[in-house]
Amino acid sequence: MRWRTWFIYAGIVWTLFFAFMSFYWAAGGMIGVKSLGGQIYQMALNRDQEFIPIVWATGVVKLGGVLLLFCLMRKGSSRLKISKWLSIMSMLAGIFMILYGVGNFITISFSAIHVLDFDLEPYAIKWRLLFWEPFWIVGGIFYVLAGYGKKSN
Repeated sequence: MRWRTWFIYAGIVWTLFFAFMSFYWAAGGMIGVKSLGGQIYQMALNRDQEFIPIVWATGVVKLGGVLLLFCLMRKGSSRLKISKWLSIMSMLAGIFMILYGVGNFITISFSAIHVLDFDLEPYAIKWRLLFWEPFWIVGGIFYVLAGYGKKSN
């Protein structure tokens, strides 16, 4: 299915961009960090030495998604069970990302209307609602659709 291949490639690009952001921030880059807000922004601003290895690790974990998506493109009927498990893993990862984005969108929206109290300044709330949470949801959709359907030969 051509559409499935498109979603695999879109997921790979999405994941590489997402991993690049982690590596950039771990290396000391500050563009975009303020948009995350709260404790994450403070730890990045202070170059918290316990936090930096976690940021590097998140970049590496994100690259695992690239490996998963590449494996979905492998051809060969002898690996049918592996292919099925890879598809399931991709869909589960995508569902998790969608739920994470939607859950954050809802709770941050409640914070924006002062129903919940988070340590997020208005700048971070705006960027989380307009970019970060939709970004998670879009990535999740890519992973679900990349894993969905039968693999073409």
